Amino acid sequence: MNRTGIFLAAAGVLALVALVAGLPRVGRTTIDPPISNPPSVSGSGSLTMTGRLSHPYVGLGQSDVFLTVDLRGVEVPGAQRAPLNLALVIDRSGSMSGFKLTQAKQAAKQLVSQLTANDRLSIVHYGSDVKSMAGTFATTENKERMLAYIEGIWDDGGTNIGAGLSTGRDLLMAAKSDFRVNRMILISDGQPTEGLTDPDGLNAIVRETRQQGISVSSIGVGTDFNEDLMQGFAEAGAGAYAYLADASQLGTIFSKDLNQAGTQVARNVTLTFELPPGVELGEVLGYKSSQVGRTVKVSMPDFAASQLERVVARVVVSAGSTGTTLDVARLHLDYTDLLKNEAVANDASLSAMVTDKNEIVMKNRDKEASVYAARARSAVNTQAAAELLKQGETDKANALLDRNAFYFEEAAQVAGPAAVSGDVAEQKTMREDFGNARDEDGRQAAGKAAKRKARIDFGVTGSTY
Repeated sequence: MNRTGIFLAAAGVLALVALVAGLPRVGRTTIDPPISNPPSVSGSGSLTMTGRLSHPYVGLGQSDVFLTVDLRGVEVPGAQRAPLNLALVIDRSGSMSGFKLTQAKQAAKQLVSQLTANDRLSIVHYGSDVKSMAGTFATTENKERMLAYIEGIWDDGGTNIGAGLSTGRDLLMAAKSDFRVNRMILISDGQPTEGLTDPDGLNAIVRETRQQGISVSSIGVGTDFNEDLMQGFAEAGAGAYAYLADASQLGTIFSKDLNQAGTQVARNVTLTFELPPGVELGEVLGYKSSQVGRTVKVSMPDFAASQLERVVARVVVSAGSTGTTLDVARLHLDYTDLLKNEAVANDASLSAMVTDKNEIVMKNRDKEASVYAARARSAVNTQAAAELLKQGETDKANALLDRNAFYFEEAAQVAGPAAVSGDVAEQKTMREDFGNARDEDGRQAAGKAAKRKARIDFGVTGSTY
């Protein structure tokens, strides 16, 4: 177990922590001098963690502080993709008929072409019932069988997602112990209409699948699927989520998920915030979290090499004595390091200085943390605006998007207009897309695209395609 604490107590310091699994720094404490940007830290472990506070200085009394934590998988130059135990679960219900199913089958064939003889593939397709091809190693001969099986998939029936998930899990479990990486990729264009349709029950299947060592990625195609449900599958399954307006890009998405699954460096990743007295949790933005007492836990996806995920949280701090150091949060990171094949746990702390001078508070705001916080706060409005748009409340949806201008103007005052120019342009484009969505399909498509954008702005970057 490697433990590192970086205490941000010096004037002007940006609250920072960067931890790398495997570095022998037990018991070592480093106090960094004031710097304008946090240093990049790397090492022999599979994850690095970098923490910042939006306000390294806080005023007397209560104030909001945003803390951001970046988790990144290490680069593994020249690394080859690990063999995969893969299940492809395809919705072939009636709504997939025609172009969507044709494209899904073509993408599945492309996926087969990328497999090696060391990979194992199970193919599941479901409508009202479920049919499957049991897991087979992707030898040249077996690939021909796989391609023929895929070609024989035809649309039929309702949408029994639960049965498709359960079948995919069972086929993977048959060979799970022989592989380091076990992955299910679900593609659907519709709502669950048959079998188990309750979201809680369906998510329970995915959570159980994850507990058995299998990650789940979900891909929604078109305008009819339940994006909240499909995003929930990816979160519960520690995999990735993708939204495609049509199925023509499925081949690219399959390829990306294949590579991400095969270059995993960490799994079972949990980030914990320990909040000392005088600090209360406002919210964790964009991630599901749980709180017991003063401990807040956030479950993260599995990490591939170079994958970045960011967590932004708002806390309310109460400062009573100027010139003192205020502990804001103690961070704890747990994960299974797949490069070392061992469990890793790291600790660090984030602190701020207390001052009675507002100009010092404002002058020393952290540029990067301010931009990250602005994006995460805007994503809350974007999510809500997407729901309003889908209900036909375009004016109300646009009014919510307009509120985001305040967050980016505030961030621009700290980091400069160039730091948020892309965000401002994207907000403008989104508003135009909302205005151009004049029918049901258009509103659903624009809403789904906005929710995907919100995930990225929350910081769910590496596991959103």
